[in-house]
Amino acid sequence: MTTHRTSKRRLAAGTAVVLAVMLTATACGGNEKKDEKAAAGGGFNAGIGKIANPSDKKGGELKFVGTQEADSWDPQRGYYGFMWDFSRYYTRQLVSFKPGPGPESTELVPDLATAKAEISDEGKTYKYTLKDNVTWEDGTPVTAQDIKYGIQRTWAQDVISGGPVYLQEVLDPKLEYPGPYKDTSPDKLGLKQIETPDAKTIIFKLPKANGDFEQMLAMPAASPVKQEKDTAAKYGLKPFSSGPYKIDSYEPNKSMKLSRNENYKPESDTIRKALPDTISVTFMANADDMDKRLMNGEFDLDLNATGIGQAARATALKDHKDNLDNGQTGFIRYAVMPQTVAPFDNIECRKAVIYAADKKSLQTARGGPQAGGDIAPNMLPLGIKGSDAKYDPFEVLKNDGKPNVEKAKEALKACGKESGFKTTIAVRNNKPVEVATAVSLQNALKQVGIEADVDQFDGAQTSGVIGSPKVVKEKGYGIIIMGWGADFPTGQGFSQPLVDGRFIRQSGNNNFSELNDPAINSLFDQAIAETDPNKAGEIYKQMNQKVSEAAVYLPFVYDKTITWRSSRLTNAYTTDAYNGRYDYASLGVLK
Repeated sequence: MTTHRTSKRRLAAGTAVVLAVMLTATACGGNEKKDEKAAAGGGFNAGIGKIANPSDKKGGELKFVGTQEADSWDPQRGYYGFMWDFSRYYTRQLVSFKPGPGPESTELVPDLATAKAEISDEGKTYKYTLKDNVTWEDGTPVTAQDIKYGIQRTWAQDVISGGPVYLQEVLDPKLEYPGPYKDTSPDKLGLKQIETPDAKTIIFKLPKANGDFEQMLAMPAASPVKQEKDTAAKYGLKPFSSGPYKIDSYEPNKSMKLSRNENYKPESDTIRKALPDTISVTFMANADDMDKRLMNGEFDLDLNATGIGQAARATALKDHKDNLDNGQTGFIRYAVMPQTVAPFDNIECRKAVIYAADKKSLQTARGGPQAGGDIAPNMLPLGIKGSDAKYDPFEVLKNDGKPNVEKAKEALKACGKESGFKTTIAVRNNKPVEVATAVSLQNALKQVGIEADVDQFDGAQTSGVIGSPKVVKEKGYGIIIMGWGADFPTGQGFSQPLVDGRFIRQSGNNNFSELNDPAINSLFDQAIAETDPNKAGEIYKQMNQKVSEAAVYLPFVYDKTITWRSSRLTNAYTTDAYNGRYDYASLGVLK
């Protein structure tokens, strides 16, 4: 999940409950300071690992605000992380993530299905039965055929391009199915790897086992779509709802309004609380203005979850600390060294950069420990099985983030560049904190004789610039500044696009280092075939160590943000399943 997929709350408890608590507290002497703290927003980090202002009170309007529009609100096209979180208001999947704070939020539980998959044929067959009372906004039942049709839309990349294609790659690796808009087969049965023997049964037959297949079915891309309501490329303007809310109005880059889906059956859904009566989204261009209006109480939370900006951060921490959560996002911010660009075809030259970098300075450039994150010693983020925050192959933590100049010079000598060398750092021009990290790295490298120019490229052209191995080599980009978050919370969901040599693309590439180690590729195959997530995690742990040994990555921080929750928000907690965003489907508001 690239950084463009990035990318708050109000009080607690229902009014009657609040009054009862206040009366009880007054009669008993109470804890007035505690009550005042709750009224102020719930307390600093009250939504990290626990629920800030828990309540089941229904009603009111939940008000989102954001500076970034979704790439699409079409469940098969959307790829921004905040869209995945928000789309659960109007989409459902066979399985989804368990509601609640903490690591358990990455566990899968049934949603449209009565249970998790019945798996057979050595992990290649997944069978589900649909629940009763799952309905569309027109009251008709959601069928197995609707789910199949929705998934099949992923194959129509010429019409609805942009979304994740994991299901396509796993179910139909040879891309033999043309997609629903070009399907000319006489029987119109669609993708043969998905069987729907009746309206409530759906069976997936994988050509090869993949232990993360259910993780892929939890994505919006696996949402049902009613064929007669499919408007193809225009579907994102008004998706037909299978969830608790329906979209009433939408003006791109301006606003969106949702209200309750009257035909939604709450008894069929153990995941979504569906507390607000209405939900609104307002888009604005100025991030600093957005922060001010959040702190003034005009809105409840930032849809994009990018965090309070630098201009407002000091005021927020000083005057509104009880409305803030400072949690992990699931992203790692890093530099990566393409092995095709000399002298980084030599591992010792790569090690010289890693040792010379001033990790404390890089952390500061990102915003410090709170707004930037914790210094990252390796390339597997916390919250993914197999990660180890203490695994410190380059002694980053041991040296408290300081550069190891002596080892950097030893590495330079070993790579035949004792007096240093010249290179270029590539960085997106629309990411100021990334530019700041590039400058920090430039200054640190200079101390050991490595002269690095900083080349800012158009961030909107990422896939065609740093995403093109040919362009990277032509421009001599020896170091690329980037960030990444998991598409789903496993080693496959985070690391495979970055380090599996079979994922090197000629356009839209994310394996910038062009690492293609047969041992690493084999570890992915082993982990993916493993249906036990804990056993898979042990394999991903080995994979991560192999990646560190290759010395192609310089991780900066395990990313953190300072996020706002208004004092009206209830049930506010961050979830690992959505890269540290709040669980939007559980939020409520005080009227």
